[in-house]
Amino acid sequence: MGVVALVAIAVASMLSDRIRVAAPLVLVVVGLLVSLVPAVPRVEVDPEWILAGILPPLLFSSAVSMPAMDFRRDFGVISGLSVLLVVASTAVIGVVLHLLVPGLGLAGGFALGAILSPTDAVATSIVRRLGVAPRITTVLDGESLLNDATALVVLRAAIAATAVSVSVGGVFADFAIAVVVAVVVGLVVGKIGLIVRARVRQAPVSTVLSFVLPFAASVPAEQLGGSGLVAAVVAGLVTGQGAIKYLSPQNRLADRQNWRTVELVLEGAIFLIMGLELTTVVADLRDDGGSVLRGVGLAALALALTILVRAAFVTPLIGIQSRYARRSENLRPQLEGMGEKVVVGESFEFRGRTGKFDDPERAERFRNRLQLKIADIDYLLAEPIKVREGAVIVWAGMRGAVTLAAAQTLPEDMPLRSLLVFVAFLVASASLLIQGGTLAWFVRLVRPSAPDPEELAAERHELEARMRVAGIEVMERYRTHPLIAEFLERTADEAQRPDPADFRRLRLEMIEAQRETLIIARGEGVFAASALTVALENLDAEQISIELRGD
Repeated sequence: MGVVALVAIAVASMLSDRIRVAAPLVLVVVGLLVSLVPAVPRVEVDPEWILAGILPPLLFSSAVSMPAMDFRRDFGVISGLSVLLVVASTAVIGVVLHLLVPGLGLAGGFALGAILSPTDAVATSIVRRLGVAPRITTVLDGESLLNDATALVVLRAAIAATAVSVSVGGVFADFAIAVVVAVVVGLVVGKIGLIVRARVRQAPVSTVLSFVLPFAASVPAEQLGGSGLVAAVVAGLVTGQGAIKYLSPQNRLADRQNWRTVELVLEGAIFLIMGLELTTVVADLRDDGGSVLRGVGLAALALALTILVRAAFVTPLIGIQSRYARRSENLRPQLEGMGEKVVVGESFEFRGRTGKFDDPERAERFRNRLQLKIADIDYLLAEPIKVREGAVIVWAGMRGAVTLAAAQTLPEDMPLRSLLVFVAFLVASASLLIQGGTLAWFVRLVRPSAPDPEELAAERHELEARMRVAGIEVMERYRTHPLIAEFLERTADEAQRPDPADFRRLRLEMIEAQRETLIIARGEGVFAASALTVALENLDAEQISIELRGD
């Protein structure tokens, strides 16, 4: 079965480009069809394999590739969707199902609401292929990376409430502890991972160590009462931000290639398992005397509620973002003028407050913070979240394997357990197939903002110009160096060719200076993450090529 599953994942990935249907959707359908074949045995996977075995590396990998600057800029939106929306969805779904399903109880309704609330990180990968604005992708990715922690904490509280009373304050305390512990563990593991891997020269060994990091973060966090998934995400963000500084180009290239393979296999396995578990979920429901038709009706209602609550939450969020963008736009000229007023040893005034810098370094850091704030404002104004973008965010909030795995963690003695699992399975599957299958059509219909090719080209040209300047500065700085001077004299003499080793040393120093220029540009927050990523990867490829020829 494992061999057949890997072949199915590979074939589905190849077919997805030809038939223009995302591979996860193909695999869900394949799994559903295969599960209906009488000769196929029932498939039942321990949910811990998904929650603790598959999700940490997938979330870690997604976090590594997420631009940390964009994540910070949209953290307000992301945290709102990850916390407040999850709580609102849990409350609405829980109350409605409690009123409609006799014997479920309010705690049981909240448990199902928490199960259906989080969006799926793997499912939102479908959005990346549709050419929408990077900000939409960042918001959806960030939400799916963090909302699992909220949902699982609320789920644990709802399960505990079926046996003992649970206070709202206790739930918030548990959530705060889970997040704080996870962030601390993730920061420590991510930083230690970078330091250790910086000393490893063999790219395969470094990649193996990177496979350990998500579990090195998630397992201790869970043992300490934190969220293992959030710890894996934080470790991934730290790794992605620091990789350019700590890891060699060979190690970064190996990471990208190997993690893409891991993502392909794990993502495919999750969706294939979802489809294959259909007969198991239905059989459990029938064994408990439940009605499949009733479960289908409740699933349809629950899916509609998840979309409606999401739309009701995103609508005012658009207004809040618009007002914040307008205030920021009005503030921008004041920030620009303030930067001109900052002179070492002289007082300046801003919004009724007086300041003064006697230290040139502190003054320079303050100017840099002002420039970063201006860049943040330009980012918000360049890619605003309006009605069209909000509609995509609503429709792209798909449920997936997290929902099904969380449902299967319900206690065996919980009332109507098989019905809750069946409803969760149908909501997750229908969400993927209906919303995911129509997402490309929906994007074409609402036409949200998309990246401007001319702006991206202009940013690439600006980065290339900065890199050329950095390379020329290296040449000028080392012109008096005996090695470089001799090299330049030989190049002027047509009868004598330069030593290739000298050329490699010079070019490698230029590449290092150009990479440092790109790192500085990334810190400024002015350039798009995609343009910086392409430029950095091109430098890595050139350095690897030079070093291979040198060997």
